[in-house]
Amino acid sequence: MPFSELSGFIELLERNGELSRIKTFTDPVLEITEITDRITKNNGKALLFENTGTQFPVLINAYGSDRRMAMALGKKNLDSVSPEIVSLFEKFTDTAQHGLKLSSIMELTRLAKIIPSRTRRKGSCQQIIHSDPDLSLLPVLKCWPHDGGKFITLPVVHTVHPVTGKTNAGMYRMQVFDRNTTGMHWQRHKTGAAHFEAWKSFGRKMPVTVTLGGDPVYAYCASAPLPENIDEYLLAGFLRKQKVNLVKCITNDLYIPSDTDIVLEGYVDPAEDPVREGPFGDHTGFYSLADLYPRFHVTCITHSKDAVYPATIVGIPPQEDAWLTKATEKIFLAPVKLALQPEIIDFHMPDTGVAHNLVIVRIAKTYPGQGKKVISSLFGAGQMMFTKYLIVTSGETDIRNYGSLTRHLLQHTNMKTDLSFISGPLDVLDHSSDIFSFGGKLGIDGTEKSGEELKIRSDEYKNASKNESKPDNITKAISESGGFVNFPEGDLDSAIVGLDIVCNPGIIEKTKEIFRASKPDYLKLIIAVDHTVDIHDLYMVLWQILGNTDPVRDIDFISDNTIFIDGTIKAFRTGGFPRKWPNVVCSSESTIREIDRKWEALGLGPLINSPSLKYRRLVRGDSDEVLS
Repeated sequence: MPFSELSGFIELLERNGELSRIKTFTDPVLEITEITDRITKNNGKALLFENTGTQFPVLINAYGSDRRMAMALGKKNLDSVSPEIVSLFEKFTDTAQHGLKLSSIMELTRLAKIIPSRTRRKGSCQQIIHSDPDLSLLPVLKCWPHDGGKFITLPVVHTVHPVTGKTNAGMYRMQVFDRNTTGMHWQRHKTGAAHFEAWKSFGRKMPVTVTLGGDPVYAYCASAPLPENIDEYLLAGFLRKQKVNLVKCITNDLYIPSDTDIVLEGYVDPAEDPVREGPFGDHTGFYSLADLYPRFHVTCITHSKDAVYPATIVGIPPQEDAWLTKATEKIFLAPVKLALQPEIIDFHMPDTGVAHNLVIVRIAKTYPGQGKKVISSLFGAGQMMFTKYLIVTSGETDIRNYGSLTRHLLQHTNMKTDLSFISGPLDVLDHSSDIFSFGGKLGIDGTEKSGEELKIRSDEYKNASKNESKPDNITKAISESGGFVNFPEGDLDSAIVGLDIVCNPGIIEKTKEIFRASKPDYLKLIIAVDHTVDIHDLYMVLWQILGNTDPVRDIDFISDNTIFIDGTIKAFRTGGFPRKWPNVVCSSESTIREIDRKWEALGLGPLINSPSLKYRRLVRGDSDEVLS
């Protein structure tokens, strides 16, 4: 069902036992983040901070469970969305092939009811108008100790193309600089940046309006991977089964949903020099380092009488954005199948891959080479172009059961023939590549092989002996060289080694030689991480590997069927690194102590220890970047 402003959604959350109200004063600077991080990582409720030092309460973690995510989109569960999309596609496909039928006419009528409409009346979001805008009115969060300042973290940024008139509602973080200016972090691949370049070519100021709150479906649609020029509010209308009513802004000509909570109207002047924005503790679990972005000038602030300020935090996964990603998996499965790859049965973006570092796809395989065909297609499809590691499987493998998935991959993947290395565009937040937003990628064909595919495999890979070298000999040799090793769950197909590359810069090559000398044909995968990483915590290991590697640069063959992945910090390698290397995101010790002290007063139950205590050993120094 549609919600009017955030208050309607808050009422629903509370009725269903999905909300905790916090009446104790909580500082938006660092404290709200530390509390939320503890709650989110322990599958807790949405949080409403009612005492923030401003007139606005803060709602956070509103999307942080499967149930709340479904509630936010007006669904009992998200599994119902994909069949609705399939049905819609099928009806219009049938119309194109066989002419307009009565059922199609009815579908068109229903579709007309979800197309956004414009009204000349003011919306509830314009009940209170501040013509002399001051952003200090808002409880904007400073999330992490080395952030460049306070950041608006859940904005819906509205722009329009100056020639085509096509509108866009995107989500780009905004660093507050002063009472009426912020940064505008639209990255080079985003539609907002494309609109900015178009306005720049005309030499005109670009109108921009930012909305906060309203129906929670708005924020999801702004973050969803829609094709360019598809109206986000059409998707919102489809999901909530009711059109979005748009009203004109006070100081520019953009249109926004009438029922949002808070509105920041303004402009970006392309003639101005870009400004330093960041650093920011990002969803990758690392700081995104400072860079140059446009400045947004706020000309007017409006809000409803009972407005609530929405926020989210990002950092070491999992965070609230993990559930937004899960929703995208379910909602966009049907369009991916229908528009790109009909053989796709399921796809999954694990938390550890932070949406773009790892995508796992399961297909219905019917011919040899089909896995590689899917890899080639998806690496060039929309926002999938940012994917760094892409795995394709087949059969009945549960791609969300990582144990069985790993066993399936090790059984059906030949490292010599089933890996496809390429280079291409990366997300601008990827810190591991030598070149900004461009680097290596790896496609893994882990499908069950048949027919001609089997003919290219050598018997030596199928019949590798497991007795050529004992694991304890490898363990002893690595220990003597200053490292340590884990063979997960006694499975001799893989090994994880922890190495101190600062004290021993040559230990990576030394470790490779140890494995080469042992001729470990029974090992398909050897992973190296820094000695500060818990090599028995597979979640931590995978997150570090996915974030810290360029597949083309960091994967080496120990033998024809054994690969070595170097997931250590590259800032410490011989010769250094051509770019700055970001630090891991954690709360400060003082913030952790302060929240421990006031925990009982928060009314959130027994003390939950800070997740940062687990990850602080990964932090190098007291800065947003690792200093080599």
